[in-house]
Amino acid sequence: MAATIVERPASKPRWKSRLLLLGPAFVAAIAYVDPGNVAANLTAGANYGYLLVWVLVAANIMAVLVQYQSAKLGLATGHSLPELLGKRLGTHRRRLFWVQAEVVAGATDMAEVIGGAVALNLLFGLPLLMGGIIIGVASMLLLALQSSRGQKSFEYAIMMLLAVIAVGFVSGLFVNPPETGGVLAGLVPRFEGTDTVLLAASMLGATVMPHAIYLHSALARDRHGFSEDPAERTRLIKITRVDVVGALVLAGVVNIAMLLLAASSLRGVEGTDTIAGAHAAVTSALGPIIGVAFGVGLLASGLASTSVGCYAGATVMGGLLKIRIPLLLRRVVTLVPALVILGAGIEPTLALVLSQVLLSFGIPFALIPLIRLTGKREVMGIHADSTPLRVAGWTSAALIVGLNCVLIVLTVTGKS
Repeated sequence: MAATIVERPASKPRWKSRLLLLGPAFVAAIAYVDPGNVAANLTAGANYGYLLVWVLVAANIMAVLVQYQSAKLGLATGHSLPELLGKRLGTHRRRLFWVQAEVVAGATDMAEVIGGAVALNLLFGLPLLMGGIIIGVASMLLLALQSSRGQKSFEYAIMMLLAVIAVGFVSGLFVNPPETGGVLAGLVPRFEGTDTVLLAASMLGATVMPHAIYLHSALARDRHGFSEDPAERTRLIKITRVDVVGALVLAGVVNIAMLLLAASSLRGVEGTDTIAGAHAAVTSALGPIIGVAFGVGLLASGLASTSVGCYAGATVMGGLLKIRIPLLLRRVVTLVPALVILGAGIEPTLALVLSQVLLSFGIPFALIPLIRLTGKREVMGIHADSTPLRVAGWTSAALIVGLNCVLIVLTVTGKS
């Protein structure tokens, strides 16, 4: 009698099952390619050529490190960074900490709405105030998607926008490639006066984002949940490492492409100290197709990043104050400062660059508690940071704080 063969449904290949777990880091990575990055990187490239390439490379390495630690914290503890801080801080300190985090989140949101409004102005000639309102409404639709369809749908939407951003800002390099010698020289750390330190702080603030540090711990936890099984947590943390490296490398390539595009096509061109001027120069030098791609990339950047920024602000408020308000209501409230700036006629690019400087001062408040918590075995268990990872984390924090101190001294004394 022949044996009966029972056919089992084929299981998904391991790589496909792991691929489906990627996503949270790509949402966090949007914070690293927001309109503030565009303003800071274009200004650096147009004014100083390849001089500050090393800042972006260093900042991106730090970004990979801190976003991995943030995601690991959420998976290992089942709590977000703001939640853990809320449990450890007294009422007075917790409220003060929330205030500074909200100021940073406000600066982030302002930059993102302004950038989107500038993009609509460049592409369609819309007034900046009207463009800001449209960006606000569009971001509400994205947040409504997250509320109604869940985090996974939101992740897919953000990943699509990230792809648009990448094409928009990288395409120009194929038309006018950068000088290899200049790029290599730009990898040597150095400054040329106070203005370059200010720009470096702005680029750092635009690349290592405080609100992304707070948010990623919640994104990873909410996407994967908290497992009581240490082996399962280890598996998820390994997958998250791939997620973070892939997302942040893509964001880093886009950031560096912005600077290289400005250095190769905008150096010495009049009027490139603003995004509008840079767009005009790019269109003139590289053609209308690249100009449109630039504008579309900026629009996608503003739309995606303002949605993620609002999400991050809600995470911070919920963790520190235990107050949760609907995302759409928060979107309406946080839209107001950006609309005021747009309506007041303040130069958008200047507002973007200064907002990124403000962000750089908020980084230590997010980064130092993160490094302390991920290094504690009583918090992380077997997933506590290794000694090399702790050293790398504290080194990054020291570099960031040191750069900000230098910036304050040079700005106050007026030395260059």
